[in-house]
Amino acid sequence: MHPAFSVIFLTTLIGAGQGLFLAMVTGQLYAIARFLPVQADQFYAVGSLVALVLLLAGLASSFFHLGRPERAWRAAAKWRTSWLSREVIVLPIVMALVFGYGVAHWMGWTQPLFQVGESLQVDATLLLGLLGTLASFALFLCTAMIYAGVKFLQEWHTPLTVTNFTFLGAASGFMLAAAYSAYIGNPLVSFFGTWAVILTLVGLASRLAHLSRNAHLKHKSTVQTAIGVRHTAVVQKAQGATGGSFNTREFFHGQSQSTFARVRLVFLVLVFPVPILLIGAAYVTESPTLPILAFVTQYLGLMAERWSFFAEARHPQNLYYQSVA
Repeated sequence: MHPAFSVIFLTTLIGAGQGLFLAMVTGQLYAIARFLPVQADQFYAVGSLVALVLLLAGLASSFFHLGRPERAWRAAAKWRTSWLSREVIVLPIVMALVFGYGVAHWMGWTQPLFQVGESLQVDATLLLGLLGTLASFALFLCTAMIYAGVKFLQEWHTPLTVTNFTFLGAASGFMLAAAYSAYIGNPLVSFFGTWAVILTLVGLASRLAHLSRNAHLKHKSTVQTAIGVRHTAVVQKAQGATGGSFNTREFFHGQSQSTFARVRLVFLVLVFPVPILLIGAAYVTESPTLPILAFVTQYLGLMAERWSFFAEARHPQNLYYQSVA
């Protein structure tokens, strides 16, 4: 498939925004569970603001791959059957809950609303955080299923697509939370950094499993099935047109196999080992800048990873355009 950069920005930005929000809520729960001194409400409020900005930036980028942006609202009409429609509905819900979570912290709405068990008191911030957490996981599912639900693109049609989107988005969000904490000197930096490394390693396992699966994939559509000829040696000599077309532009990335392999190597290095090493070095040196560099490096790698994800899908229609594709 031809990777549209607007979709790459959409999926990586909202993934980082969701992950950062999940990190804020998890950090609050960790502080409560460990009876740590209550962190300043501004910490969670500003973190939520950054998460909201990322979500808004992702939403804005989505308009660049729409043919008629003024009709974008119609995308929500098929929510019963379309994962895209569900994403269009769930994304504003997540944004509203992130905004509410940030406002609740900024305004200091910490009066208990009700109590769970003997020790956990749920206030407005925690309630909005838990609801936002559920909505964020629902959004990860909706976004990933837009691609995992496409049965004829076998490279995408797997539960590993869902786990990749979820763990890689969460890893980038926790990495950003560690960078944010290190920058302002918040004591939760080690907590966020540790979970960023754990999520990155889980994301690595999921992505390697996905790559291995696709490398051994037996495609259902071949040149023989496309034209109904069972001969083992079928070679296309021409595509039937003198130049490119919509089909050759939109359903093939147009890059050589060597370029594709280099991009894959780049994301495998930038997304996984380099950020982990930078976080480890930050632990040793107590550097406030290395976690920031770790997040920037990982996000650049995630853009390459998402390009590779889209490009590795072999659309069956390309069987008819091999002389060009």
